[in-house]
Amino acid sequence: MTDSQQDRNAEEAVFDEVAEAQEHPEVARLQAEADELRDRWMRALADAENARKRGERDRREAEQYGGSKLARDMLPVHDNLTRALDAANDSTREAAAGLVEGVELTLRELEKVFAKHGITILNPAVGDRFDPSVHEAMFEAPVPGTRAGDIIQVMAVGFMLHDRLLRAAQVGVSSTPAS
Repeated sequence: MTDSQQDRNAEEAVFDEVAEAQEHPEVARLQAEADELRDRWMRALADAENARKRGERDRREAEQYGGSKLARDMLPVHDNLTRALDAANDSTREAAAGLVEGVELTLRELEKVFAKHGITILNPAVGDRFDPSVHEAMFEAPVPGTRAGDIIQVMAVGFMLHDRLLRAAQVGVSSTPAS
C-alpha cells in the first residue's frame, strides 16, 4: 500500500467517524464531554505538580533564608565586638587580659554560629577592586599609587547568607585618574 493510499484510507476513516457522529448526536455529545473532562483532568494534574514544585522551592528558601532577619539583626553585634577588640591597645590588653580574651572568644563563637547557618563574612582587602554587587562605596578620594576603583579603606565588613547579600562591605574607593 502506498503513502497516498494510506492517506486516503485515514481520511475515509475520519469521514466515517464524522458521519457516524452525525447519525448519533448523543455519541458526539458524550465524546465532547469526555474530551473536556480529560482536558480538565490534565490541567488539574499539571496544577498539582506545579503546586508541589512551588511548595518544595518555598520550603527550601524558608529553610535557607528564614533566619535572614535575625541574622541581619546580629550583624551590629559582630561589628561592636570587632570594634572593641580593635580599640584595645597593648596596655589595655595587659591590664584587662581576661576581658579581651572573653571578647575574642565571644567573637569567634559568633563567627562559628554564622558559619553553621551559612553566613559568610566579606572582608575585602585594601587594594582589591571595588565590586558594586558586594561593596558599598562610602567615599571616593584620590590616593597616589592606586588606580581608580581600588579599595583604599574598609570601614565595615559585609555578610552573605548563602548566595544572598545581607550587608555590603562598606569601603572607601580610589578616584585617582589614570595617568
